Amino acid sequence: MNAMHTKSAFLFERIRRVLREGRYLPGQHIEPLALAREFKTSVTPVRYALHQLAGADLIEIHPRGGFHVPMLFESALEGRYAWLERLLLDAIDRGSAAHPAAELPAVPEPTAIPDAAWALFNAIADATDYEELCTALKRANDQLAPVRHAKHALLDDAHDELSALYRHWAARDVSSLKAGIRAYHERRIAMVPRIVSHLSQKRASVH
Repeated sequence: MNAMHTKSAFLFERIRRVLREGRYLPGQHIEPLALAREFKTSVTPVRYALHQLAGADLIEIHPRGGFHVPMLFESALEGRYAWLERLLLDAIDRGSAAHPAAELPAVPEPTAIPDAAWALFNAIADATDYEELCTALKRANDQLAPVRHAKHALLDDAHDELSALYRHWAARDVSSLKAGIRAYHERRIAMVPRIVSHLSQKRASVH
């Protein structure tokens, strides 16, 4: 692997983490030069990494507007939630007993809830021996990460909701975990119009 590909692979993971941590709102422009300065590199490998992220549907390329975090409207957001739910339930059913339940941290602050949800769903992915399922689940989980951060304030009881899922996961209580996963996603699908409105308002506030 040449130096450009090595650097771009490193940047792919760094930028993916930036997106997962909610630094950019859905719909927000991503400036390659700013990332190049942050990571102390040239723009070329940053652009290469951004194109790879676009291939994973984690960002969009607008013909005249450059790179953006996807702004999901109602039908697309409903589809993303439904797809993640389906993958999680499949992964739970196919989870291997050889994988111990991951030790997940408590959720101490409201702002930590989006990252804690991401960690739980990734742990469920890691517990399956089906590589393609694991990859698809982690990708779907990453795709919803910016939305989780941008809308977390809409749910007052998200801490209790997620804590229950953690307990079910740690206890390997499959039936309760699956019921909780279904309820988690059904609730968010029902909230999609409100979530999209909230995301649009937040996006407008940064322009």
